[in-house]
Amino acid sequence: QGQLVESGGGLVQPGGSLRLSCAVSFSILSRDAMGWYRQADGKQRELVALITSGDITRYTDSVKGRFTISTDNAKNTVFLQMNNLKPEDTAVYYCRVDHWVVTTQEYVELWGQGTRVTVSS
Repeated sequence: QGQLVESGGGLVQPGGSLRLSCAVSFSILSRDAMGWYRQADGKQRELVALITSGDITRYTDSVKGRFTISTDNAKNTVFLQMNNLKPEDTAVYYCRVDHWVVTTQEYVELWGQGTRVTVSS
């Protein structure tokens, strides 16, 4: 049905930028919902950004104005552009897709394995 593979994580200095990519093994449909989550050490996983049909986006307050979620459906990829990174952004970032499976006429919840982002001097 699908697999997600994140990439683009790494070490970056405060104020720097990073772009995360989530490559999916299926064609992204307009009705699919895609999001980025993160989990810092010792903390709960939280929703960072979400994009739904009609390219409607939502962000957690702490990243508004700094992060941008987008998709390239032709390349079956979800992106998270992260600018002005702060140390508190340090976490493992996970891609999630609620994918509409045409053959079964239902949504399936898919998660990637995560990519580590470390913001430090």
